[in-house]
Amino acid sequence: MVDASLCDTDLVDADRRVSVVLSSRCIWSKQTEMNLFDEFQWRGMLYEATTELREVLAKEKLTTYIGFDPSAPSLHVGSLLPIMGLARAQRFGHTPIAIAGGGTGLIGDPSGKTKERLLLTREQVEENVAGIKEQLSRFLDFNAKDNPARIVNNADWLAPITMMEFLRDVGKHFTVNNLIGKEAISRLLDSDEGISFTEFICPLL
Repeated sequence: MVDASLCDTDLVDADRRVSVVLSSRCIWSKQTEMNLFDEFQWRGMLYEATTELREVLAKEKLTTYIGFDPSAPSLHVGSLLPIMGLARAQRFGHTPIAIAGGGTGLIGDPSGKTKERLLLTREQVEENVAGIKEQLSRFLDFNAKDNPARIVNNADWLAPITMMEFLRDVGKHFTVNNLIGKEAISRLLDSDEGISFTEFICPLL
């Protein structure tokens, strides 16, 4: 039993203990060693997962990634949850990669939108990517000895692809029926504005 004034959330988390506040006192009960899966589950962050994931996370160090949309120079509060997912993964020894959508950001993304976004210039996208990198550095350790975080820009591999390469190597493996069936696309198809070919093929990227 410890003084309630010591019941700091970060302190409790760093020690991997569960804090219970009872009658203005903080009681710590030692937990068994948790892996990343257990951590997400304990925090209520887990919605669904493949059956083998708990066992894999307990035995192996994995590389995890999440993409961030550079439509603005600053991330919004909705990005905090995935950022903390990467941060937690790194604390458990896994390697986090943040993917800045410098390439996809040039054409837009229909996900969660009721109308198409305005196209940004390359300069605007690059400026936004730089802002995102600076913000992510406050949560991720890019100088860690064993598992440093990385930031990559998907424009690095998307921009060099030619139209012919894209149609042959990517487009051939998708059907229009499949794309129309996606909620993000069907929502725009049913709107008065519709959807351009540009955002229609964004899921392929």
